[in-house]
Amino acid sequence: MFNRLVAGLVALVALSVLPPSPSLAAPVRSGHLESELVSASRGVSPGGEVRLALRQKIDKDWHTYWRNSGDSGAPTELAWTLPPGGSAGELVWAPPARTLVGPLMNYGYSGEVLLPVTVRVPASARPGGQVTLLAKAAFLVCSDVCIPEDANLSITLDVVSGPAPADPVWGPRIEAALAAAPRPGQVQAVLATGPSGLRLAATGAPIAGGTARAVYFFPYVGGVIDHAAPQALDRGPEGLTLTLKPAPDAAAPTSLSGVLEVDGKVYEVDARPGPIPAGALGLGPPPAAAKATGGGGGLLGAIAFAFLGGLILNLMPCVFPILAMKAASLAGHGHDRRASRFQGLAFLAGVMATFLGLAALLLVVRAGGAAVGWGFQLQSPPVVSALALLMLAVGLNMSGLFEIGSSLQGIGAGAASRGGGLGAFLTGALAVVVAAPCTAPFMAPALGWAMTQPPAASLAVFAGLGLGFAAPFTLAAMAPGLLSRLPRPGPWMETFRRVLAFPMYGAAGWLAWVLAVQAGSDLLARLLAAAVALAFACWLAGLAQARSAQGRPAGLQGLAALLIAVLAVAGAVWPGAAETSGPAGSGVSGGLAHEAYSPERLAALRAEGKAVFVDYTAAWCVTCQVNERVAFSTPTAVNAFKSSGTVYLVADWTRRDSVIAADLARFGRAGVPLYLVYPAGGGEPKILPQLLTPDIVARAVKEAAKG
Repeated sequence: MFNRLVAGLVALVALSVLPPSPSLAAPVRSGHLESELVSASRGVSPGGEVRLALRQKIDKDWHTYWRNSGDSGAPTELAWTLPPGGSAGELVWAPPARTLVGPLMNYGYSGEVLLPVTVRVPASARPGGQVTLLAKAAFLVCSDVCIPEDANLSITLDVVSGPAPADPVWGPRIEAALAAAPRPGQVQAVLATGPSGLRLAATGAPIAGGTARAVYFFPYVGGVIDHAAPQALDRGPEGLTLTLKPAPDAAAPTSLSGVLEVDGKVYEVDARPGPIPAGALGLGPPPAAAKATGGGGGLLGAIAFAFLGGLILNLMPCVFPILAMKAASLAGHGHDRRASRFQGLAFLAGVMATFLGLAALLLVVRAGGAAVGWGFQLQSPPVVSALALLMLAVGLNMSGLFEIGSSLQGIGAGAASRGGGLGAFLTGALAVVVAAPCTAPFMAPALGWAMTQPPAASLAVFAGLGLGFAAPFTLAAMAPGLLSRLPRPGPWMETFRRVLAFPMYGAAGWLAWVLAVQAGSDLLARLLAAAVALAFACWLAGLAQARSAQGRPAGLQGLAALLIAVLAVAGAVWPGAAETSGPAGSGVSGGLAHEAYSPERLAALRAEGKAVFVDYTAAWCVTCQVNERVAFSTPTAVNAFKSSGTVYLVADWTRRDSVIAADLARFGRAGVPLYLVYPAGGGEPKILPQLLTPDIVARAVKEAAKG
């Protein structure tokens, strides 16, 4: 009895000291969510401010929307009814989550969310009285369908003469919501517009160090960027840069404001036009992707992998045409050791200079914001056209239609001359340009790792690749035992040279097919016309050389040949020829039933629980095309896809595509081919080898279908 009396007295004292809690109306159930107004304090003073929050408790599998709802939806709205002299501020929006719905990207909330708002009560409010604040809330609540819902909300606060104490329940939660909201001034941002899209660069102490991994930009205004497009990340020592795809038909923005989320932390940014800071570039995408795909082991490991990849690259189909030029060169100098060694070193120099030059250009282009990868030169129709004509000209030269310098019988005498060394150097350079689009085993993870490193480390890896590629021919040219076994120079060499012209014609035909796939029939017609004109020019050059050999003047024929050749090449590679309405990639994927890849289609198929095979390929990638014929277009592979229900998606990189480039970087790759098999029911994809067989493909899709 005594204990109960003491407890009652304590409760009475407490009630007399503490101000009462706000008079909360019961939460309103509007359909698929429950909402109410809650207060951070237990009262408000006359003319003072009180922090409230709109609380949403959303049903499972349903969501509401952020201030920018994304590609669909509508944000939550509050319409206040306040006493005369009262006012309400803007909602403080909590950081949103991303929701991919088919091809659409939406921003919003699920579960429970607090949206703080500051309200000022009128100065006429009297201490000891109460003030009632009313608001009408409008929500769009979505799951498979969207339903607009309304709620009439209210909260009644006691008016106190002094500072009101914090509410023990909602005070800490509202303060936590305010602390979690993005704040301005912590990072600085600039906006640049270029051919690769919009580039948003951010710098500042909170994001410095080059360690950012998961980064996303939520714009405050819709219709400016493509919300569903991947946002390619480049990190720098002082910050980071995102490449954003503009929304279709959107005008170039003069500024871009929103929320930058970096590894779970959020910052409000207001990007104005300006140059991209050097400190926001240079380290590439996060290194985790390269580690996940076997590109680890540090710089020495990457160089070793690149060297092995360069060795194997000599065996790839894309290098076969160049083997003809190597064979002819080695045969021509087989019994002149000094000349052979000179040729081997000149070939090595050509390979290394071109590998490092392409690598440096690639790094510069990527630093400028373009989403490109290894083999990028063959994504340009003018470059493909020029290479096709060059291959044709080399073939015509080897067939004897005209001569460049001495014939093969006379090469030995002048091998140490500048012309012989220059020829070997250019052979090495051409070999790299044609072979670069291929990625051999060991080569892909090394290049993927190199793309995430500082320039010095990247160039060291590419140097290892060049050394491996040049090593077989250079060592053969310097091996006395091998050279002594070659037949002596003689008339047979002219026949040998003419036979080796046909791989060059084959290479020219392949490049013409690549151009047709890449740019359509109109540009192919221009190339064929240029090829006929170039062949005529080479014939005229041969006639001029024959007249000169007879001691007769041939200046007019030689000048005509040069003029026609220049006009032919210019007509094929004129920049305007690069644009065409023809679809890219029409020659990719052969007869196996397939769909075009997109991140949205992949996400939709995975949401359905299906196994998915993604083939990152290109028409100019000969390894890809060999795999298509040898592995994919076979009864074994076709039956495996049909019986397992695995969906085959083709990501065609014949032309530049920033989405595919970002995917390749995410998996530690700098080029194609890349084969990913996503298991049914979810999980990380399995990466297949770059050289495939029907059994490898069939086994992979059957295992993926099992989940």
